Amino acid sequence: MEQAGWVPSSVDLDRPSAARMYDYYLGGSHNFAVDREAAKAVEAIYPGMAGAARANRSFLRRAVRYLLDQGVDQFLDLGSGIPTVGNVHEIAQQTNPAARVVYVDAEPVAVAHSTALLEDNPLATAVHADLRDPDAVLGHDGVRQVLDFTRPIGVLMVAVLHFVPDSDDPCGVVARYRDALPSGGYLAISHGTLEGIPEDGLDDTERVQAIYRRTDSPLVLRSHVEVTGFFTGLTLVEPGVVALPEWRPDSDDAYISAYVGVGRKP
Repeated sequence: MEQAGWVPSSVDLDRPSAARMYDYYLGGSHNFAVDREAAKAVEAIYPGMAGAARANRSFLRRAVRYLLDQGVDQFLDLGSGIPTVGNVHEIAQQTNPAARVVYVDAEPVAVAHSTALLEDNPLATAVHADLRDPDAVLGHDGVRQVLDFTRPIGVLMVAVLHFVPDSDDPCGVVARYRDALPSGGYLAISHGTLEGIPEDGLDDTERVQAIYRRTDSPLVLRSHVEVTGFFTGLTLVEPGVVALPEWRPDSDDAYISAYVGVGRKP
C-alpha cells in the first residue's frame, strides 16, 4: 500500500494501531483503512465503544481540571495518542495559560500530528518514546526542557496501561514514574477491567481482545486490586479507585468497564 506524504515511513499500513483505532472512536481523521476495519469489528461486538472512548476523554478532562485546582501547572501525558479535541494542553492552558505539557507516545502518527499541532506553542511539546522505558522518557531532552521536576507534576496514564502486558512489568514501569514525581505531584490512571461485565458478556470481551491481539498493543484487562496497586506509595484522592463514571462526575458518561483513580505523592 502506497503511503501518503505526511505518513511517517515507519508506519505499517497493513497492521491496525490501537492509538489510531482510538482516534477513530473519538471521531478523528488520523486513521487508516486497516484501523477503521478493526475498530468497526470491535463496534460490531460492542456498539458502545465510541461512547466508552468519550467517557475516557471525559475522565481526562476532570482529572486535569482537578490537578489545576490543586495548583499543578505541569503535565506529562504518557501514551497520549493522536491529537483530537480536548487535549491536555487545551484544557490546562484554557485555565492557566502558563501550564506546561509534554505528550509522549510510541505511535509515529500521534507524534507527527502532535508536533504539527504544537508548532506555535512553546509551553507544550510531543516526544517520540515508549512509556515502557521510563528512564528514556524521563531523561529525554524534550521532557526536561519543558518540565521542572523540582515542582509538582501531573503524570497522566489514561487508557494506556491496559496495553502494557505483564511481561513488560507495568507495576515496575509505574513505580519508576512515581519515584520521579516530586512531593505534591499526582498520578492519574484509567484502566479497562473485566469486573462488572455480566457473565454472558465475557465471550464478547474475548472477541474484542482477539481483535486487539492483531494490533501493536494487545488488550490486557485488570482487576480493582491490580489497578489500585499502581497507586502504592501515593495518597488516593477521594473517592479512590472507582468505576470511571463515579470519579467526580460532572456529566452522564457512558458505561465503561474501567477503573480510574488519582493519587498524590506526599
